[in-house]
Amino acid sequence: MSAEIYLPSIMQIGAGAIKHLPKVLENLAVQRPCIITDNTMLELGVVKKLQEILLAHHIDVAVFSEVMQEPDDKSIAIATSMVAEGNFDCIIALGGGSAIDSAKAIALLATHGGHMRDYKVPLLIRQQSMPVIAIPTTAGTGSECTRVTIICDSVSSEKMLCMGPGLMPKAAIVDYELTLTVPFRVAADTGIDALTHAIEAYVSKKASLFTDQHATSAMKLIAQNLLEACFQPDHREAKEAMMLGSCMAGIAFSNASVALVHGMSRPLGVHFHVPHGLSNAMLLPTITAFSLSGNPRKYAECALHMGLIDTIVDEAACHRALIDFLTMINKKLKVPSMTEYGIVKADYIDVLDTMAEQALASGSPSNNPLVPTFEQIKQLYVQVYT
Repeated sequence: MSAEIYLPSIMQIGAGAIKHLPKVLENLAVQRPCIITDNTMLELGVVKKLQEILLAHHIDVAVFSEVMQEPDDKSIAIATSMVAEGNFDCIIALGGGSAIDSAKAIALLATHGGHMRDYKVPLLIRQQSMPVIAIPTTAGTGSECTRVTIICDSVSSEKMLCMGPGLMPKAAIVDYELTLTVPFRVAADTGIDALTHAIEAYVSKKASLFTDQHATSAMKLIAQNLLEACFQPDHREAKEAMMLGSCMAGIAFSNASVALVHGMSRPLGVHFHVPHGLSNAMLLPTITAFSLSGNPRKYAECALHMGLIDTIVDEAACHRALIDFLTMINKKLKVPSMTEYGIVKADYIDVLDTMAEQALASGSPSNNPLVPTFEQIKQLYVQVYT
């Protein structure tokens, strides 16, 4: 059985990789870029650094720096018009998942027109847009090497999942030095997000031998370096391992899909504005425990690849080690409970049906080793809250 694999055409990886941006543009035969980013990158001077690198090669660049943390169709409208009407031939996406997701959507709409809701799944986006060069500044989403973007519908509040080879960035510049100044909370939430990507890609019903190799390598890198990367922000080896692990997890889940954690995570972001990585973290231990019986061996292998046990002879012991580790990570990285985050129980109960419907409609739960019913998803939401 063959697997269909999509990757960026160019990947520049390692310390100082951003210095190679002009060469990447040259290899893509583009020279009129527009940077899509957020105000944090502007304030930290990262945008200025990119401008200086490009100007040294006589490449001028425009900047849009108003990317929202949870982008919706309204937030990308101004940038879409700017890119469509300007004389640009590519987009440089600089930032975390929100900036890169926004850039993918902007490139699509600026090239082909329409509205984001026209492109949401089950439609598969095959048409190619102007090239996107993705430069991640967090070790988490892996969006620099995925054919996915998530944009919220400002009318319905639905987190629209859009997918297809046309959304894959043409190039990814993965420079871990850009993560050295990331705040603790961001490093923690994006790190757990990357771990979730790796685990879900590995146990997904759409997994292949190719995606398994990337998922297992990502699990090893992330599990063994996440805490050091968060608590010792100047630990370069841990930061490098996390950045590479995040990238590999992105390749894995882009080609194998995610599963139940992600399906249930998106509605939490819609209704209670929980950042994506944090909502994944809130769900991960409980949803993993629920899913174990769907593929006991692969979950046992997760514990092995993460370095938690030495053998998978006793699968039950492996499962305990895995759940204990995920619980410990949440505790050490101070992942809040839903009540601690400020989610009111009555409000939560009121939208249980809606969240369960939205989770199922995303399609991700169908990739889970144990596919839940509507009622089981509701029960899991209640279990996670309590």
